[in-house]
Amino acid sequence: MEPIAISSDVLRGYIDLMILRALWQEDSYGYAISKRITDLSGDCYTMKETTLYSAFSRLEKLQYLRSYPGSYSGGRERTYYTLTDAGRAYYRQKCTEWKLTQTLISKFVLADEGEEHVISKISDKGEEDDGCN
Repeated sequence: MEPIAISSDVLRGYIDLMILRALWQEDSYGYAISKRITDLSGDCYTMKETTLYSAFSRLEKLQYLRSYPGSYSGGRERTYYTLTDAGRAYYRQKCTEWKLTQTLISKFVLADEGEEHVISKISDKGEEDDGCN
């Protein structure tokens, strides 16, 4: 069966949700957050570095995240990010929005008996890979 790719346009509206979820339990830095997103997706999604860091900047301006200097790696100080109370509230709002979106869109999806859909591995570049079910 041919893999089905999720459009990067669909995911774009939920980049914030993914980042906030990755920070839900503990503070972290860019690379580790990116890896956590990939892990949480079951290796089906990889976020580009430019997408991640532009989202950090936007989320920090909105006061959903706060950054602070952390440990050193390779001679450079890492920037850590922490979720604010406003960020936690925004995350919950985005989760509710997602559930409502699923409910709405499911009204338009025909169920094909016996047909199994295969989701392909994607990045936010819209590139496909194989094998994420």
